[in-house]
Amino acid sequence: MLQIRDILWGFLYIACAAAIQVQVTPTHREISVGESKFFLCEVVGDAKDIDWFAPNGEKILPNNPNVQVNRNDETTSTLTIYHADVDDAGIYKCVARSGDKEAQATVQVKIFQKITFKNVPSPQEFNEGDDADIICDVVGSPVPFILWKHKGVRIQSNKDVRYNVMDNGHLLIRGIKKTDEGAYNCEARVMETGEINFKMINVVVNVLPTIRARQSEVNATADMGVSILLACDADGFPEPAVTWAYNNVILESGDKYSLNDDGSELVIKDVIKVDEGDYTCIARNKAGEMSQEVSLNVFVQAKITYMNNQTATEFDDEVTLTCEASGDPTPSISWSFQNRMFSEGEQASWTRPDQYESHDRNIVVRSHARVSSLLLKNVDFTYAGQYLCTASNSIGQDNQPVYLEVRYAPKILGVVAVYTWEGNPANISCEVEAHPGASVTWFRDGLQVPSVNTTNVKIYSKQSNSYLEVSPESQSDFGSYNCTATNAMGTESKEFLLIQAEVPSSPEIQQVEPFSSSAVVEFDEPDSFGGVPIIKYLVEWRLDGHGWTGKEYDATEDLTRITIVGLTPDTIYEVKMSAVNGKGESESSAAVKFKTGPIRLSFTPSSEAPPLIVTTSMALREPSAPKLEAMVQNQGNALKVNWIKQDDGGSPIKHYLVRYKAKHVSDWKPEIRMPHSSEYVVLGGLDWNTEYEVRVVAVNQKGKSEPGILSFRTATEPTTMPGASGSGLSTGAIVGILIVVFFALLVAVDVTCYFLNKCGLLMCIAVNFCGKAGPGAKSKDMEEGKANFTKDESKEPIVEVRTEEEPTQNQEGVGPAEPNETTPLTEPEKKTKDDVKTEANNTAVEVKTVPNEAPQTNGNESKA
Repeated sequence: MLQIRDILWGFLYIACAAAIQVQVTPTHREISVGESKFFLCEVVGDAKDIDWFAPNGEKILPNNPNVQVNRNDETTSTLTIYHADVDDAGIYKCVARSGDKEAQATVQVKIFQKITFKNVPSPQEFNEGDDADIICDVVGSPVPFILWKHKGVRIQSNKDVRYNVMDNGHLLIRGIKKTDEGAYNCEARVMETGEINFKMINVVVNVLPTIRARQSEVNATADMGVSILLACDADGFPEPAVTWAYNNVILESGDKYSLNDDGSELVIKDVIKVDEGDYTCIARNKAGEMSQEVSLNVFVQAKITYMNNQTATEFDDEVTLTCEASGDPTPSISWSFQNRMFSEGEQASWTRPDQYESHDRNIVVRSHARVSSLLLKNVDFTYAGQYLCTASNSIGQDNQPVYLEVRYAPKILGVVAVYTWEGNPANISCEVEAHPGASVTWFRDGLQVPSVNTTNVKIYSKQSNSYLEVSPESQSDFGSYNCTATNAMGTESKEFLLIQAEVPSSPEIQQVEPFSSSAVVEFDEPDSFGGVPIIKYLVEWRLDGHGWTGKEYDATEDLTRITIVGLTPDTIYEVKMSAVNGKGESESSAAVKFKTGPIRLSFTPSSEAPPLIVTTSMALREPSAPKLEAMVQNQGNALKVNWIKQDDGGSPIKHYLVRYKAKHVSDWKPEIRMPHSSEYVVLGGLDWNTEYEVRVVAVNQKGKSEPGILSFRTATEPTTMPGASGSGLSTGAIVGILIVVFFALLVAVDVTCYFLNKCGLLMCIAVNFCGKAGPGAKSKDMEEGKANFTKDESKEPIVEVRTEEEPTQNQEGVGPAEPNETTPLTEPEKKTKDDVKTEANNTAVEVKTVPNEAPQTNGNESKA
């Protein structure tokens, strides 16, 4: 019996004999430009011809160098594409024929060309204000999509109408500006393959020159052999070239004219009247040309032609200085002395003289035409010096000095009081101003110093100053010294005091701010420096009962805080300080006690250390995170965050950093920096009914602590304003309820005290009005037993032992009373330590030691 498979093969054979079948392997292929690939055409059945046809329908001939067809055998043929190009893409067809029978199959060939930038010039230049077409020609298969970026941001036409990406991929910028200059990224993308490539294009914007004359009108002096400078400043991009023209003729450097390197400055040599006129400054660059005219006016510059120096004596009535000048236009003349100007009003002329008079009427300026005089009345020695006469007109000015010599008697200056101490040399300065120069002599008690027998006094002279150097050897060297200066005009004397310096008064410690291993001492300067500056401060500290440890600190200006380090954490210290000047050390300030803060230490057990002793490491480190507490403010959307400083890491806290944010957002609010002394921060304006997170970081010299973290939720936004009417209780009702509750609590407490402790208001009423002591009251015999107990003269301490299980009997044999810790035992039983220990393990034992010489009691025993 034939199998089904055999039957099928039979039908297939018959069908193949009747028809031809063609199959191309593979059925489609993607090829990159430049690659080579082949395709196999297989024929089932007898085929006489196997031909390949190109995408354009033409039969592919065997002599084609790029696309070749090879018949392999009777049933197969190969199509090979060498160095594929974009034009090779399409559908290729394999056709098999046998007589009148024909079959065919196709293969889809896709050619992908990598992104290629054909024409992308860089840089590309444009003139400011033009419509700029930035060229970026890109080819690829499939056709790439072009996008543009500038400064990392994609350019989108819908956001800025000045930009437009054209169909050819070019970028059009309408009215390009200088600010548009820079690097542009031409980016090509092929969506089908994910390929991407880009080119950076540098865009340069040329700016039309702007030109500005430094002076639009220049005045020059004629016939003086001088040169004049005409200058203009030109801006633009690229930097413009500058040229000058006069009467439409371009000027070049030569005997008459001189130009600097960039052409911005034109120097006209040996100016004469005919050089007057308009000169044109021209600036050119790639963007265009601009020009500016400069007018040259030629005049005669003012010049001082006469002046005279003068000599006067102090206290003369007056002295006059004279100055004459020439020029065209007529110059005005002014005077100056030590930055003081002595002229004002309009320019003088032949018919209208100008006059200036100072407020004290001692200085008068009179000007008439080209002559000016300066009149100085009541001559003072301060009038001496150089006076400057200035003649000026619209062209320029001329300055010449005029000297006034004033002869005057000596004037003595200098610090009157000088402080020093025995053995320390001091200079007494006698500064003398005199003209002519003066001779200086020193006296002490009417005698000239130094004398022959004096070795501790020396005199030094420098210019007009005389210095008396005194090295005090005893108290007698302190006192008054006389400086006398003499010249031809007179004599002047002045007394100077040499004063014994004292040690300063003690500084006053205001407060001590302790940390774990350091402390900051704040103090006030001494009230008295002793006449000489403070050199340093001595700070001493110690543990209670130990010796002092000290350190000196150089005194600087405004020094009011000193930090002491190397302290032991969690320890009580006391600190004092004193001030030191050249004379010596002051008394110490009052000692101030402080306690250092705790510190977290890293403990490392040591095998050599005794039990329970460990070595500690106390190197500086970051502080511990502060402990945070929160308090919602009255308005409900504000929070007061308090922090408690923890371990400072051995270094003072410099400041705190506070950050906060709503938990549902990622961005933190701006960081708040709080000073080291602060303990809280108020965060206001928070969102209602929102959960917030707050972080506080402590910062010391070593770095930042871990943050202290706090979370909280703000209140729900109120719907009514405070004070609005509602159904709630009034304030009076609430106060009344609170008063009732308070009295109820008092009654409850009083009743409890009456039944448990036999005291209180009810107890007082029962005793005074009812004659009862209340339930459980003690008998009089118990009180007498207590008295007998306190009178015991035993030398040994009386030990009262009472268990909770055994009742205590009174001495009188009265029935059993309530156990009480004041009930005495008149004959205490002596017990050994072992008995007491055993008894303590079995029952609750109370041991009370009473001195053997107890004072006599009054019988009213108070409760223990």
